[in-house]
Amino acid sequence: MSNIIEIRNLVFKYINDEELETVALDGIDLNIEEGSFVVVLGHNGSGKSTLAKHLNGILQPTEGTVLVAGMDTRDEKLMTDIRRKVGMVFQNPDNQIVANVVEDDVAFGPENLGIESEEIRRRVDEALKAVDMWEFRSHAPHLLSGGQKQRVAIAGVIAMRPHCIVLDEPTAMLDPVGRAEVIETIMRLNKEQGITVVLITHHMSETIDADRLIVMADGRIIDDGTPQQVFANVQKLRDAGLSVPETTQLIFELRKEGVELPLSALSVDECAESIFKAFA
Repeated sequence: MSNIIEIRNLVFKYINDEELETVALDGIDLNIEEGSFVVVLGHNGSGKSTLAKHLNGILQPTEGTVLVAGMDTRDEKLMTDIRRKVGMVFQNPDNQIVANVVEDDVAFGPENLGIESEEIRRRVDEALKAVDMWEFRSHAPHLLSGGQKQRVAIAGVIAMRPHCIVLDEPTAMLDPVGRAEVIETIMRLNKEQGITVVLITHHMSETIDADRLIVMADGRIIDDGTPQQVFANVQKLRDAGLSVPETTQLIFELRKEGVELPLSALSVDECAESIFKAFA
């Protein structure tokens, strides 16, 4: 499988008003495979959102290289093509909604790309159906719930037909119902349409079904593997100021008491089944 994003020795430094440098990313090397569902996990200040903004050229490296489908994000002439390949969804959907009617908002991106009217109509309809918002196409966005607004924002991105969607803490402002709606939507887009998904989050529950989990701390990648592999390193995550899923924590504590259980049982059902078998 080919890589849609390739990152080599990425360093990014913020410079404040007093011209003092803060290193936000410190030598990141990373490949993202096309069609994969990747989660980047880290606490505030870990560098995960800064990394996200490099994936479609919102930020350019201080040092190193970011390639999107072979295109260097530092080349301004390629920026339109790069952003056609990689779309971004942010924390607050209100910041991405620009129209007074849902379907007009979803059409905004394709219109800016110069797509013909008939094709825009087709893309808008397909995008709204893909995120289960078709029945709300004539509604005013400001009357929707937080989860519905975020799904409209996602529809606006996929109407531009990107190969990859980067979602930077898209559920941070949502209640549990809204979070579940958004995660279910992006998982379906990944599995059914093959869209590469890079999800930036600090919610442990959103990482369990990913193909790959990348953990960041202090601007560096400190772990990288399947969720089962990463969450087996309980102490490493604790040392980085991160917790693990409640299921993993329960199994970890039982293992310390001598109960043989697999740390790979991440879901509630898997955890319950493992404990039942251990005590049966």
